[in-house]
Amino acid sequence: MYGIYLIAALVVTGGAIAFIGDRLGTKIGKKRLSIFGLRPRHTSNVITVLTGILITGLTIGLLSFASKEVRTALFGLDELNANLESARRELNITSDELASVRVEYDKTHADLEKSREDVAQLQTEQEELREESARLKEGNRTLELTNARLIEDNDQLVSDNDRLATDNDRLATDNDRLTTDNDRLTTDNDRLATDNDRLTTDNAALEERTEQLRSGLTAMREGDIVFRAGEILASAVIAGNRDADIIVEEIDELAQQATDNVSARSGEEESVWIYQPELRAAVERISQSSGDVLLRIVAAGNLMRGEPIRTTLELYDNDTVFAKDEFITARAYEIAEKGLAEEIVRDFLRQVNRAAVEKGVLPDPIRGTVGVMEGTQFYQLVDAIAELKGPIVLTAYAREETKTMGPLRLSVKLEHPKD
Repeated sequence: MYGIYLIAALVVTGGAIAFIGDRLGTKIGKKRLSIFGLRPRHTSNVITVLTGILITGLTIGLLSFASKEVRTALFGLDELNANLESARRELNITSDELASVRVEYDKTHADLEKSREDVAQLQTEQEELREESARLKEGNRTLELTNARLIEDNDQLVSDNDRLATDNDRLATDNDRLTTDNDRLTTDNDRLATDNDRLTTDNAALEERTEQLRSGLTAMREGDIVFRAGEILASAVIAGNRDADIIVEEIDELAQQATDNVSARSGEEESVWIYQPELRAAVERISQSSGDVLLRIVAAGNLMRGEPIRTTLELYDNDTVFAKDEFITARAYEIAEKGLAEEIVRDFLRQVNRAAVEKGVLPDPIRGTVGVMEGTQFYQLVDAIAELKGPIVLTAYAREETKTMGPLRLSVKLEHPKD
């Protein structure tokens, strides 16, 4: 709006000056005036030229006075162009720096994302290590209990060994006495030759028995039990309804695994012996089975170090016993006083073990257990119960799908009326 007013003012001012100059020139021409000694006609021309100069000067002066932009355009254009060129150069430099900053930002952002992923992975690995530590602690507790039982068994074997040694000494004494009696009877009475022969035969039998006892005593002193009767040497799930030769190869691999397990425990090179008719029967059953079959190679008796490894085969259909999150059992308890939390949890786990075995999960032949409960979960449950008093209900669920061979991994829910 300001520009319109300025243009209008310039138009009016120019028109007024032109009108005044024209009137002035006309009067001077009529009166034939002269300035600077010029002729009237030339004087009129000079007045007209001065009027145009005045119009231009006033126009420029008015614009310069009224507008900073006009003053800049007339007197500061070169400086403006220089500043503009400098600003363009700075803009280009800034643009380059901005592009560099953007590249650095993208790189930093990518590094940040990678760092976040690394942190998440480290957190996951830390959690896995915690769970593994808890499992190892629980395994250590189990090993300690097993070691205690082995110490008791060893003490019993030492006691048996002492008893056998006493029997052996007694038999040796009896043998010497019988030998003396036999010699005396042979020398003193030929008439008792028949009895003497019988006594000689009895003596030989006693000597054989003595030798057997001596061998047994030596085995008890020098050998130890590597595997107990019924203990699993190796196990695997074998797919059924296949060619018998393939099944035989897989059983041979399992037998080699059992051999390696026994050799690793005994510290000596051992070999597993499988009764061939039993092997053929197992191959026939697996080849005719429509589903998977669980095959166990178990010790047929207590295996002493250095003795032949006699085994037997156990076959079970490897069916699904519990689906994921399936209910197993529940039991209510009344907490009358504190300090019974661990006993309650152990009693509940024994009930879960019985329920799982009844449903079809195979227990460990030595310990009779089927369930697996991590140490952290066990002690968290104990700590939770330790703070309660009154009635509670424990409910067990299968944490994942469980087959016949197990193990049964548990998820236990604690309910309390105040919850």
